[in-house]
Amino acid sequence: MRFSSTPRGARLARRLVCHRLDEWGYGYDSPLNETLTLITAELASNAVRHGRVPGRDFAVRLAEYPDALRIEVSDTRTERMPPAALPRPAADAASGRGLLLVAALADGWGTSPHSAAPGKTVWAECRPR
Repeated sequence: MRFSSTPRGARLARRLVCHRLDEWGYGYDSPLNETLTLITAELASNAVRHGRVPGRDFAVRLAEYPDALRIEVSDTRTERMPPAALPRPAADAASGRGLLLVAALADGWGTSPHSAAPGKTVWAECRPR
């Protein structure tokens, strides 16, 4: 689904993922729902903050595979890729911990070029326990 590149769009993306996971049998208070909802919030927030191109939306895709759930957030900015090695922010920094959180919570994450248009996709996978 596509969302406006605004804080409201990021919030709606997070809520949609939370509801869809509940529909798939991963209840609102289940660890997997909470983890993927938090990861979605971080990736959608990054798409709005760092991947925004005026007049362009970002997209969210949630997929269920036999061994994992995968969230993908795509934006249209190609020149701002997440760093391969995540830097540790200063202890008093107000931001810069989102991808560290994603890396800690997900079983795997990464980036790829957006297949349908210019841009990139940042993805994360979690295995049901």
